[in-house]
Amino acid sequence: MKFVILTLFPDMIRQAAHNSVLGRALDKGIIELETIDIRDYSHNNYHSVDDYPFGGGAGMVMQAQPVFEACQEARKRTSDKAPLIFMSPEGRTFNQKIAKELSQESEIILLCGHYEGIDQRVLDEMVTDEISAGDYVLTGGELPSLIVMDAVSRLVPGVLGNQDSPVDESFSTQFLEYPQYSRPRVFHDREVPEVLLSGNHALIRKWRCKKAIENTIKKRPDLIDPDKMTDEERKIWKEVTDELYNS
Repeated sequence: MKFVILTLFPDMIRQAAHNSVLGRALDKGIIELETIDIRDYSHNNYHSVDDYPFGGGAGMVMQAQPVFEACQEARKRTSDKAPLIFMSPEGRTFNQKIAKELSQESEIILLCGHYEGIDQRVLDEMVTDEISAGDYVLTGGELPSLIVMDAVSRLVPGVLGNQDSPVDESFSTQFLEYPQYSRPRVFHDREVPEVLLSGNHALIRKWRCKKAIENTIKKRPDLIDPDKMTDEERKIWKEVTDELYNS
């Protein structure tokens, strides 16, 4: 999986990416990262890429020419099929489903905007998709692009040490993740649930499923769709619902 990120702050991207899981995956060559500094494609002596908006208004707009040429350079480094995604609050709200969708790509180009945005003409000509990190406004697209890179990379085979990890995590199914425990067995008079020490894998699996459903009902009931549950999950869901609302 190759990521090409177009940005005004390439050091910010590289420094953040070369840490933890992403850093190890980059070191092993499982994923690749290239950054393109949009300022390098400015044609003026000051390497500025912004100007006042036509029609007036507050703030500045990133000019079409340097962004367009940076996008052209990104296209030279990838295939024509690679999606060119603009990180924008107007785009699709990023979620695990989109992360899975993008994990099927071999190359992804991420365009980070700044100021009041990018000249619409280059977006119309070059961008294939727009993705938002959420319903809020950030200074630029760098943090959202790192979020996308992190979430997508975790689904690439070999990035995580345990290949079951991305399957068991929150949002990989319709349920949030079950509670996790580690040593010591007792902490501040709180003990690890006895079932996790039993060695009975069938009981542990059922307990985890129950806790995941319980966690989802309490925190994100909007995620639950009984029609998408297995027979076992639906049975446990009914048990948990009865316990929560009839106790």
